[in-house]
Amino acid sequence: MELEPVAPTAKAPDERFTGDVYVDIFHTPREPSRLIGSLVRFTPGARTNWHSHALGQTLHCTDGEGFVVSRDGTVIRLHPGGTVWTPPGEEHWHGATDAHLMCHYALLEGTGDGDGTTWLEPVTDEQYQQATT
Repeated sequence: MELEPVAPTAKAPDERFTGDVYVDIFHTPREPSRLIGSLVRFTPGARTNWHSHALGQTLHCTDGEGFVVSRDGTVIRLHPGGTVWTPPGEEHWHGATDAHLMCHYALLEGTGDGDGTTWLEPVTDEQYQQATT
């Protein structure tokens, strides 16, 4: 057993996120595990681009209010304690409501050559507004 060092908080890259998003990576893969774990904080209205994960992703909300939205139009509203599983390959986005911060743990398995995330186009303001109503 050992205490793992935690990397400093980083601002999420603008080419993959809209608005201010901050990430604390708390676990990177160690053989044989492929687990990747991050704490992600979204400011009001901030969100990811559309994306998918090769092996799926678990999101667990710790604070605030947010959404997880799939391409088929399904909208799941996140509140503290809520957990959402996005299956492998499902295109989706997640982020905060326009009135509240949102914080969640993001857990996924890496693929051996990275984290298995396929990043796509930004979520438009129209798509965001449609999901929030």
